[in-house]
Amino acid sequence: MEFFEVLRRRRSVRRFQDRPVPEEFVEKLLESAFLSPSSFNRRPWHFIVVDNKEKLKALSKAKLGASGLATAPLAIVVTADESRSDVWIEDASIAAEHIQLAAFDLGLSSFWVQIRNRMHSEEKTAEEYVRELLNIPENYRVLCIIGVGYPAEKKPPHGEDVFEWEKVSKNEFGMPFKA
Repeated sequence: MEFFEVLRRRRSVRRFQDRPVPEEFVEKLLESAFLSPSSFNRRPWHFIVVDNKEKLKALSKAKLGASGLATAPLAIVVTADESRSDVWIEDASIAAEHIQLAAFDLGLSSFWVQIRNRMHSEEKTAEEYVRELLNIPENYRVLCIIGVGYPAEKKPPHGEDVFEWEKVSKNEFGMPFKA
């Protein structure tokens, strides 16, 4: 499939079939993340593959909007060692997006659960909750969790309405890109 068609057709899905993701697919997802660029090639990321149903249910309680992880057969927790790179957020985000695009290419669906700067409860951040649940060292920051699996819902491709040309300037801010 042509790359731009992949971009149009990939949609976030939060309901999955009760069907495991093959190990070779999990390895391909991780390989796609390893192939992502990082600042000065520092590669500060660390990925935690979760396929244990009890852990997935617990992760689904990390924050509001994470409930889809309860039906996902797989989650990849994207963390990074902030001491290795001052742009760990960007590096880990690119790797996470590579995982989502690779999932689609493999016939899977995925969705992003934002963890950084989100709350689990009034007393605890989502990051603290995930860190405790998965025994993540303090120097590793938790960016997001990517839920992955075979979709139990179908969504139409993106339409032309997503092209917001009014949000593009040419040569200076406010100058229309398209006349």
